[in-house]
Amino acid sequence: MESYSDLIAERRAEIVERIDAALARAGRADEQVTLVAVSKTVGVDEVVAALGAGYRVFGENRPQELVRKLEGLAQMGDVSAYRFDMIGNLQTNKINTVLGRVALIHSIGSAHLADAVSSRAERRIAEGSLAAPAHVLLEVNVSGEASKSGFAPDEVRACMPHLMELSGIHIDGLMTMAPRGDKDAARRTFSGLRELRDELRERWGLELPELSCGMSEDFEIALEEGSTIVRLGRVVFNPSFALQ
Repeated sequence: MESYSDLIAERRAEIVERIDAALARAGRADEQVTLVAVSKTVGVDEVVAALGAGYRVFGENRPQELVRKLEGLAQMGDVSAYRFDMIGNLQTNKINTVLGRVALIHSIGSAHLADAVSSRAERRIAEGSLAAPAHVLLEVNVSGEASKSGFAPDEVRACMPHLMELSGIHIDGLMTMAPRGDKDAARRTFSGLRELRDELRERWGLELPELSCGMSEDFEIALEEGSTIVRLGRVVFNPSFALQ
């Protein structure tokens, strides 16, 4: 019987093959994409198995679980071999827990949260406990679903002058989530995020290299529409989950 480690290694090879094919279809075969293994529903042992399979970037949505994973992994070896991102809604009272522990915060969905992260980062930098501004993505509710958080596209356009002035954050790009179960809607959402990024680039002279979009059910569509970061959970950690 195959071990769990063997199964997720085989699944990773399949995922990478699908990623490469989607990039080729989009004429992006030479581009690099970051694959975030969303580890929020699994334990340290599963993350260790994923490291063995070749994953190097992990995503958490709860600060306390992020700390637990990092503490568990620190007992097992070289902490420079992997990184964690914050992918879930971030409460202002948890910002200090996340700063300095994650490489990228995907979910800055309001000017209020951007202000709070920036001010705390500035304070930590001044104290010497944080080396540089926090790298962040702006979460945009491109689909307009009431159940989803994030800036409306027009809010991003209006807020950019203010956000660009915040010295405690560095805006790396944009993030969105698509409606589930509707591939046409997903494609419209992802292309809408890309078009918004291109507009902001042209208007404000920003690089915004990262587009974080695409999950287990729709990552190939996201890649065809320009995603540079895909966030995969069930398809990574549950080998019985069927690739779409």
